[in-house]
Amino acid sequence: MDITRNAMKGNASKKIIILGSAHPLRGGGIATFNERLAKAFMQEGHEVQIFSFALQYPNFLFPGTSQFTSEPAPADLSIHSCINSINPFNWFKVGKQIKKIQPDLVVVRYWIPFMGPCLGTILRRIKKNKTTQIVCIADNIIPHESKPGDQIFTKYFVKPVDSFITMSEKVKEDLLLFAPNKPTVFIPHPLYDNFGEKISKDLARKYLNIELGAKIILFFGFIRKYKGLDILLDSIKILQRSNPSIKLLIAGEFYEDEKLYKEQIEKLGIEQQVILRTNFISDNEVKYYLCASDVIVQPYRSATQSGVTPLAYHFEIPMIVTNVGGLPALVPDNKVGLIAEPTAASIAEKIIQFFTTGEQHYLPYLVEEKKKYSWSKMVEAIISLSKL
Repeated sequence: MDITRNAMKGNASKKIIILGSAHPLRGGGIATFNERLAKAFMQEGHEVQIFSFALQYPNFLFPGTSQFTSEPAPADLSIHSCINSINPFNWFKVGKQIKKIQPDLVVVRYWIPFMGPCLGTILRRIKKNKTTQIVCIADNIIPHESKPGDQIFTKYFVKPVDSFITMSEKVKEDLLLFAPNKPTVFIPHPLYDNFGEKISKDLARKYLNIELGAKIILFFGFIRKYKGLDILLDSIKILQRSNPSIKLLIAGEFYEDEKLYKEQIEKLGIEQQVILRTNFISDNEVKYYLCASDVIVQPYRSATQSGVTPLAYHFEIPMIVTNVGGLPALVPDNKVGLIAEPTAASIAEKIIQFFTTGEQHYLPYLVEEKKKYSWSKMVEAIISLSKL
């Protein structure tokens, strides 16, 4: 399917609603994505509203410290915080409200089966207007950590959706199990270009009070079992004796018991090699953590795509990723980074290889490769699918 060519045919202004997390929710990158996507649509002349959650997760289901950000709302965006994920009466009310608006297009995000009943019911109400096209951006179809009811909830969600976009080939394959006959297009995750511009390594390290001469590898993002931080800590132990100047900067909030990781660090005796910054990283601080690092390591046990990868591209930071899911497809080996197996020994070997080669080797490839990941391509794909 020629997405770009199809999208350029009669690209008139559309009334668009994005259904998913947005300010003041933090959303684990999803809120940031939705807000940036809304701006991309607006830049193309479309009218956009975001319908977000008043209650996204009950507190007992949310592993972090807070679901909300204290940062100011993004300028020029129309955000309605009105969806209650656990109240069926609310689902009918919101669906009826959007149905009456009669948008040309609803773009709905799907990342966890828990949201299937809520979003699936809202979409069914919207579809009753017989005019609105529904395009889903599917972050995950089969979750990293499965729970009873996942398949039932996902089947319920996908039925009213007209077409899908996935940001990894792995999710596209998973989607075939639930929607084999619906149009589906793979579009890589666009760059997060709304966290400011790249700054010097020295300036970033001074801001974070990190040793200027250290070799810094970065683990960035929410800390969950599938992301393999424990494997990376074992790698640091392997490197400790021969490469004591290598430090691991862990930047992100624990979404599981932090005691297990702190006990592992103590047991391995790597306290001097680990820098813990395990509070929530606000948007205005993201650039400091990325730019302070020499290389970003994603030691995942399993993965579809990762929001860390487009961040690395934006700030032009090389990556070491594990050979799982959709990660390797976005990181050409020995060009923008290195591919390791999801073992401590393999990751340690690639860290040594990276510092032996030197980060300057990777920079030209990063600069060239990042050109592929534009928001305009995502917009073109969505508009094209809405016309099928």
